[in-house]
Amino acid sequence: MEIEFDRHISSANVIKDVKDVQVWRGDKSGCFKVNSAYDCLAKYERGPQFDVFKYQWKINAFPDVILTEWRVLLGRMPTRKCLSRKGVVLNTTVCALCQTKEESCQHLFLECKYALCVWSLCFKWIGILFVQQKDILSHFESFHLFQSSNKQNLVWKGVWAAITRCLWEHRNSVVFNQGVVDAEEVFQKTQIKSWLWMKHKAHNFNYSFADWVLNPMSCISSYK
Repeated sequence: MEIEFDRHISSANVIKDVKDVQVWRGDKSGCFKVNSAYDCLAKYERGPQFDVFKYQWKINAFPDVILTEWRVLLGRMPTRKCLSRKGVVLNTTVCALCQTKEESCQHLFLECKYALCVWSLCFKWIGILFVQQKDILSHFESFHLFQSSNKQNLVWKGVWAAITRCLWEHRNSVVFNQGVVDAEEVFQKTQIKSWLWMKHKAHNFNYSFADWVLNPMSCISSYK
């Protein structure tokens, strides 16, 4: 990006007695637009991780949930380890759920025994085998149903978003409201939230909550 900026600056022509005008070249109107800025950035090579984030923004969930998911993928949630690294004085940096390891994004959402239990309940619910990935980005990327369309996999990715959101809410309940750690409760809330999001956000998702709980794969497979 710096090289590209220098190239534009060095090629600029300075003309005397002509008023300067700010023009955004990313859009033919000359006016800056967020969408055009995103399109410009998307043209640059960002590596395989960029495709993960591009897919992530298309999930049928509410904006605040997608924002949470984005921060989880970047590893920028305000976990105890993150806060301590930024100079916040804490009594402990140990995970609020398992009380055994340092609370990082990697640990809280993937490695904590309670998080592992929630993921296990999810895979048992959908009826598939899943190899646990070592990092969050790979975990999200591999959270994929083969022989399913992109549209159907967006529903499945929505479940991933629901789990991370519910884990974070449950963690906050434990920290701030003396909540009791319960993986079953987290998973049940995941089922409710993911179904509600799809009912409100996805076109032609007309399945009852009972259908969603009892036959999730059928609901996803028949979603067009």
